[in-house]
Amino acid sequence: MNERGMKASSILLSPADQQNLLRLAADTLFHHFGLTSPYRGEQLMTPALENCCGLFVSLYHRGKLRGCIGQFQSDQPLFKLIQSVTLSSAFHDHRFEPLQADELRELTLEISVLTPLEAIQSPDELELGKHGIYIRKGFQSGTFLPQVATKTHWSKEEFVANCSQNKAGLGRDGWHTAELFRYEALIFSGPLPALSHY
Repeated sequence: MNERGMKASSILLSPADQQNLLRLAADTLFHHFGLTSPYRGEQLMTPALENCCGLFVSLYHRGKLRGCIGQFQSDQPLFKLIQSVTLSSAFHDHRFEPLQADELRELTLEISVLTPLEAIQSPDELELGKHGIYIRKGFQSGTFLPQVATKTHWSKEEFVANCSQNKAGLGRDGWHTAELFRYEALIFSGPLPALSHY
């Protein structure tokens, strides 16, 4: 899964694999709050979830973003990475207060499994709704997942400029002197309470 040029359509996660990732993320949160025992990580692991690639976990409470953190690459297989990234999204996104147990019943999980980063020269190489953008300059960096463009209806230039300003902290025009990368994502979601029993 780590070959360059990999397309989102070639991320081989069956519907069952996707549901297992959602269940693993859900169980991670329930287990953190002491609401499930024993933890089912090994039971839900499938061969596809042993692959290593990047992913982001977005948490939504009553439809509003509650946390979003991810990694573009990892030496950990997906079934392990999903656990650490889910906890980071819930408790270490500096934009939000740590998640509380009473929010779980109205929480939705969105998982984005990523293709490798591909260097580009300009926003013209992006296809909105298909590609995410990652901008990097020195120690500053930022990203927008592909679904951000779908939700905001920005143009390609607005997509990159807003990422440059609001995510990478480089200002709206800072991307002109930064490194640009695109990637694709296999995106799936589900309501947390429906995924585990507690």
